[in-house]
Amino acid sequence: MRAIARFVSGRGTAWIALGAAAVAIALLFALLPQGESDAYPPSGLPDSSDAKQVSALLEEFPDADTTAAIFVYSRGGDALTEADTAAITASAARLAELSLAPQAVVPQVSDDGTAALLAVPLDGAEYGPDSEGGIEQAATTLRDDANAGLPDGLEALLTGPIGFQADITNAFAGADFRLLLVTVIVVAVLLIVTYRSPVLWIVPLAVVGIADGLARVVVTSLADPLGITIDASIGGILSVLVFGAGTNYALLLVARYREELTRQESRNRAMLTAVTSAGPAIAASGGTVALSLLTLLFAELAGNRALGVACAIGVAIAILFALLVLPAALVVCGRGLFWPFVPRVHGAEGHHHAAAKPGFWTRLGEGVRRRPAVVAIVATLGIGVLAVGLTGYQVGLSQTDQLIGDPESVVAQRIVDDSFSAGLTGQTVILTPDAVVAEATTVAESVDGVESVRPGESANGLTRLDATLAAEPESDAAFATVEQLRADYAAAGGEVGETLVGGADATALDTNTAAANDQALIIPLILAIVFVILALLLRSLVAPVLLIASVLATFFASLGASNVIFQNLSGFPAFDSNVILFAFLFLVALGVDYNIFLTTRAREETVEHGTRAGMVRALSSTGGVITSAGILLAAVFAVLGVLPVVALTQIGVIVCIGVLLDTLVVRTVLVPALVFLTGDWFWWPSRPARNAVQDASRDGETGGATDGGGPAHARHSAAAR
Repeated sequence: MRAIARFVSGRGTAWIALGAAAVAIALLFALLPQGESDAYPPSGLPDSSDAKQVSALLEEFPDADTTAAIFVYSRGGDALTEADTAAITASAARLAELSLAPQAVVPQVSDDGTAALLAVPLDGAEYGPDSEGGIEQAATTLRDDANAGLPDGLEALLTGPIGFQADITNAFAGADFRLLLVTVIVVAVLLIVTYRSPVLWIVPLAVVGIADGLARVVVTSLADPLGITIDASIGGILSVLVFGAGTNYALLLVARYREELTRQESRNRAMLTAVTSAGPAIAASGGTVALSLLTLLFAELAGNRALGVACAIGVAIAILFALLVLPAALVVCGRGLFWPFVPRVHGAEGHHHAAAKPGFWTRLGEGVRRRPAVVAIVATLGIGVLAVGLTGYQVGLSQTDQLIGDPESVVAQRIVDDSFSAGLTGQTVILTPDAVVAEATTVAESVDGVESVRPGESANGLTRLDATLAAEPESDAAFATVEQLRADYAAAGGEVGETLVGGADATALDTNTAAANDQALIIPLILAIVFVILALLLRSLVAPVLLIASVLATFFASLGASNVIFQNLSGFPAFDSNVILFAFLFLVALGVDYNIFLTTRAREETVEHGTRAGMVRALSSTGGVITSAGILLAAVFAVLGVLPVVALTQIGVIVCIGVLLDTLVVRTVLVPALVFLTGDWFWWPSRPARNAVQDASRDGETGGATDGGGPAHARHSAAAR
């Protein structure tokens, strides 16, 4: 680390480092293939999934590449007139000309006479996600045809597979630009407020922005070779993570650089000290995040694996830019970059510390130090109260709950729920051996929740049965019906027992199951990685346990607070299936970042001043910058809420609340209180405070304190040795 720091901060070598970085970045942008992210996220189910097997087998059927447009004609709840019925019939005739089965395109009027339903089978190659012009263009063409010539007040709403896919794709349309623009604005404003300089913010923002652009290029270019799919949601999370983590690392480095500029005239030596001091903490923090993300490689869902690879690459690039490019850029720009508050040397190092001590963070640290037990109990109770909000939480959103607002497909589905059978727009596909079609049909018809079963085409010894369920697509009731179907077929045995149940509802059910399996596997792996890194970095077995416990408490508190907000204010009935895993990943990995920044500085100070005094000094030195970094990171993740997708909004809100809790409560008062309570045992089995010598005038202590430094501790250490 010191050799690298010397090179990027040297008087002449800083220019060389900056130039070499510019050339390397330009070459990567120019030479790497420019891949693109997919707008519509694939399911990414494991091969063992019944739904995945059904999808694979259906590709060999004659009508494999088919899809359906479901239109709902409505007057907003009013009864349809005779003119409306005639216009709907004419609309159906026009749409039938586009259909693979024109004779099947017949409108069905609801019993209450307020709506009509029309199913249009279509060629997936022409109207599916991979069609020329994309799913949005296909949906627009279909809507125009359906609405042409309708009387005033009568509207044809598109739902079903094409409608929902088009609305999801539209939700991500322009997502990259919107997320990037809002993120840049948020980061710029917070950096200006933090640095109180109209100039300084430009350098870290430019460095992080280039890192984000490079991360996108690298990730998309590696997608095909690595066999992963980068959809718009992964691209959005990648940008947020690179900007959030990158600016956090920049804040820590700049803060230490500014501190060193008040101690020595040479900006090169100041940066050398800053990189060698803050660099290991930045590397350890970023390494924790990257390794935690890589645990997703063990996930069943391909989307989770893709997210892990993409974001791990992004974090690695952010670390490299923070430790190699940013130091060189800051050194080259000189002290004037901090204008108008240009740091000047205040005199001897000890004098500077003495002058800097009586600040807010020092007073807060001393206050916690006087009553650590009370502070720890109050903070823990507060976190516990927030965690109570998890009572009654649910996981899994129905199809109509996955988008924010009232997109057309959701409005149409609600009309179907009210006026028809909710499951009419769903699609449950049963594949059974040709010899037992009658028995398989009887089994399906006997299951509660199955309204009808229609035999279809055959291929390779299998016959397709299309089942209509009574429940709303992707709802708990639909999942229960699919599970019962599978259970009854398995119980039937023989050839009937070989029957597979797939389709949209089965795919959603299997996705939820795989997500739960991923959560059960990945969470312990993340905790193990975080523990090992903390143990190696702090050379302690006690500190990692306490720090991880504090971060876990933050995670449950943020989930509880978010659950209350989602159910009572946002109207989200449940967490999306992947939200808890992603929130845990980001909160634990990023939350440990701040504890690493604080405790590594505390260990550094402990060597000279003792454990308790060292923690006060560490809080004094890092309190401002870590708080600024936490607020910035929370704001950056909140930016995910600009997209009308419930899952991304939930991740943004949970991580935002969790980071604020971790920054303002856990790292500020709870962790220091735990250190004050445990004293030197916090670092067990190492003893960094054994050589500390008490300095009452410098540490603000009185008498022979026993805070880990001083004569009492020295005698204890000597006896222990």
